[in-house]
Amino acid sequence: MIQSFISIKKLVKEPYSTILGYPKATKRQLNSRMLELEKLKIKSISFSGPTTIGKLEILGKGYVGLVVLAKRRNKIVALKIRRLDSQRNEMKSEANLLKIVNTINVGPKLVDFSKNFLVMEFLEGEKISKWISSLEGHGSSKKLKSIIKSVLEDCFRLDQIGLDHGELSSISKHVIVGKTKPTLIDFESSSTKRRVSNVTSITQAFFIGSGLGKKIKRIYKIPAKEEIITVLRIYKQEQSRESFENILKILKL
Repeated sequence: MIQSFISIKKLVKEPYSTILGYPKATKRQLNSRMLELEKLKIKSISFSGPTTIGKLEILGKGYVGLVVLAKRRNKIVALKIRRLDSQRNEMKSEANLLKIVNTINVGPKLVDFSKNFLVMEFLEGEKISKWISSLEGHGSSKKLKSIIKSVLEDCFRLDQIGLDHGELSSISKHVIVGKTKPTLIDFESSSTKRRVSNVTSITQAFFIGSGLGKKIKRIYKIPAKEEIITVLRIYKQEQSRESFENILKILKL
């Protein structure tokens, strides 16, 4: 990914202002957001990444915000910018959820936040679906199993603290595979108020009824769907370490 950074001072002008105040902001809103960025010590932004808005490339786009590459002092970070048309009117709630998951070493590390911005650790890597596709034909079942097990362990830890991610059924957008480990990202739909289903959702996303499941099957032999559903049902009832270990055993992890 090519990274060339521009000063945040340029963000109030087109075409960059579209990203700072997506989808459309007034001059006053843009200036107010600029002050927030200065307080957060954000110096510059790099328009690079797999998602395109107009002619600009960014790291990602969700219902709540756009994520761009930024420099805070001299460190590269991921900056989430709240959309003006978002149903959320602040970023504090998401920052608090990220703080909670960080206590169990899950998710990108929270660096700082303000009303309209979330500053996080930048995770260099690939979305899991792309990463799995790159393994096909190389027979790296050991590598794949290790990554899947690591993701499942993170989900088990989330279940144990009663925080539900909320979007793990669409796994490809929410797991980044880095050089050393995979990381769950994007906790904007997370909640501590509903029944947790992280392990069950992610296992179904990996192995049952998805394009990802077919790719995994080509790399290592997975058990029959019925066997997986049986252990997931047991886990759903008790969510114990023992029932989680049974899932790992069935999945040959």
